[in-house]
Amino acid sequence: MRKSIIAVAIGAALTVAACGDKEAAQTATEQAAEQTQQTTEQGAAAEFNQSNPFYAESSLPFQAPDFTKIEFAHYEPALLAGIEEHAKEIEAIAANSEPATFENTIVAMEKSGQLLGRVAAVFGNVAGSAGNDEFRALQVKMAPKFAAHSDNINLNADLFARVKTVYENRDQLEGEALRLVEDTYKGFVRAGAELSDDQQARIREINSEMSSVTTEFRNNLMNLVDENMVVVEDKAELAGLTESQIARLASTAESKDMPGKYVITVTNTTRQPILSSLENRELREKVWKASALRGSGNTATDNRPLVKKLAELRAEKAELLGYENWGAYVLERSMASAPEAAQSMLRDLVPAVVSNVKGEMVAIQDVINAEGGEFEVEPWDWAFYAEKVRAEKYAMDSNEVKQYFEFNRVVEDGVFYAMNQLFGISFEKRDDIPTYADDIVVYEVKDVDGESLGLFYGDWFTRDGKRGGAWMSSFVSQSHLMDTKPVILNNMNITKAADGEPTLLSFDEVSTMFHEMGHALHGMFSDVMYPSLAGTSVSRDYVEFPSTFQEDWTLNPKVLANMAKHHETGEQIPQELLDKVMAAKNFNMGYDTLEYIAAALLDLEYHTLTKEAAASIEDVNQFEEGALVRNGVDVDAVPPRYRSNFFAHVFAGGYSAGYYAYMWSEVLAADAFKYVQENGGLTLENGQAFRDAILSKGNSKDPMQQYIDFRGQKPTVDALLERRGLTAPKID
Repeated sequence: MRKSIIAVAIGAALTVAACGDKEAAQTATEQAAEQTQQTTEQGAAAEFNQSNPFYAESSLPFQAPDFTKIEFAHYEPALLAGIEEHAKEIEAIAANSEPATFENTIVAMEKSGQLLGRVAAVFGNVAGSAGNDEFRALQVKMAPKFAAHSDNINLNADLFARVKTVYENRDQLEGEALRLVEDTYKGFVRAGAELSDDQQARIREINSEMSSVTTEFRNNLMNLVDENMVVVEDKAELAGLTESQIARLASTAESKDMPGKYVITVTNTTRQPILSSLENRELREKVWKASALRGSGNTATDNRPLVKKLAELRAEKAELLGYENWGAYVLERSMASAPEAAQSMLRDLVPAVVSNVKGEMVAIQDVINAEGGEFEVEPWDWAFYAEKVRAEKYAMDSNEVKQYFEFNRVVEDGVFYAMNQLFGISFEKRDDIPTYADDIVVYEVKDVDGESLGLFYGDWFTRDGKRGGAWMSSFVSQSHLMDTKPVILNNMNITKAADGEPTLLSFDEVSTMFHEMGHALHGMFSDVMYPSLAGTSVSRDYVEFPSTFQEDWTLNPKVLANMAKHHETGEQIPQELLDKVMAAKNFNMGYDTLEYIAAALLDLEYHTLTKEAAASIEDVNQFEEGALVRNGVDVDAVPPRYRSNFFAHVFAGGYSAGYYAYMWSEVLAADAFKYVQENGGLTLENGQAFRDAILSKGNSKDPMQQYIDFRGQKPTVDALLERRGLTAPKID
């Protein structure tokens, strides 16, 4: 089975809401309704023919999607036909009368599902980057079908018997083939292939319900953005913002049919970037509460029941599969191996981090007091006064820094330049490749020898219908078996400047661009045989390592000299200002780290519950508060980066019991980057070594062995001390 295809399909389905399962005992009316639905679906599948652009592989370079031909109406019949075709292919493999071999079972599964893979990849990416109500409605409809299709494969007894036969004779295999067999076998077992019929039936029910609840959670997040908009009528209340920022808020209001007003929309984290600039304390409080309280019953959409339900379902599934809890199930195949290791790493950081936070809080309170403020610092005050502390301590204006980071220059002379210096690759624009929305740029990536590696899509700007945050995905993954080269996509949510004005980036946005390019190159440099092992198909606590590693090139002197130039004069960023940027790099690190650790520990608290404990949660907000207290991260002025009701990573994405992975990966990244710096820094030799040992391997080799192949030893935590200035976590 090409697990990557199934994952993409289910991932696409999880982006919006779905209805709950049907009752087991249907009335005659319900049965008739289901028959009607099946007839409708059969009709939709019948509509799939050569006129549908997904019918055959795209004729564009690298099989890039042809968005000049793709219309919304093409998706549903193609998805249904893809599921049907894949099911027949799997059944043929399972029913094969010949003895099971690696080629006729495992490789055959890898080759199956090509139609479903084509359409699901495009559908999922477009839905997440430029979706609308039609996309969300279709995802609602398809979510349980994807879940059922996955179960029909994973719980197919005849198929598993063949897989098990190959697994038991795996001593004949080696290298990538051996890893694929072991990975495939373990995947079937973890899906429930060895359970009884009754247990498998319950697993199917749980999977279907989890799919529905998860997609409902994500759909609700989209609703919550509109429900929690902050509308400002008096421009004077926006004191502290630039005219450009105010113009964007007015433009947002226009798009919401509120001309003459100003609309502030919440981003996906508890902390809101605009709070660092707003002088009006009452408005700051209103914006913060709109963010922090969303989904908790403050508006029509309430995510609290969904949080509890998912915690229950996950715990029950884990117990059925023989695991103590969901965290134990998820982390079995991670570098951490168990939730206790992840919790230990995070908890070891807490004392030093909280100590740093208290020091930062004193500095902030001093500024408040000096200005005559008769109040204690609250969450909505932190960013505003932290910026004042930053300006005083480092005499640095973040808006001044932005003048030297114009978007196009950062892309061309920063990110692309650094990747050229490190890997020898180049990015050539392909204006002939169509895209699914405006402002997306497509590049053909050329290797150091001029050979084409694949395509890279840069979708960097925010738009209506785009989910929050930044991420990497793909339309086509690399595979020698399938003779495919990668077609990679980076997404961000940069706010584009008004027409005629330059888009200027914060230093954090610049760093994020380097981070996402790290993910992109993990997919682009993939050099494996089997698609299930390609690119970023690695554990959660390893996948963030290559991307975090690339972040630190942002501050490389050679890279800065090439990209950090004033957008009007072209003058190099002054060394004095650059020194302030460097000195301020770890400013507010206590806050940044604590809000992350609090969210990561909250994730693990939910996912180390037993089924009974999850069912006993009476109030999600009280559970969250108790979890923070138990872990010593209950600092009122520093709430978790994500609160339960809008924690998309774990309740609507793939990071359940795995949000800790960012910190775990940072240990690897910091250690690797320090090693590279000690051995020449930004050189082709270092880049090639990192590419050969890490970026090209995907999941074809054990992650820790990949790291040892590159570094010569396991990672130590010393470099993390330098990167964050914190007490070292422990990694065994």
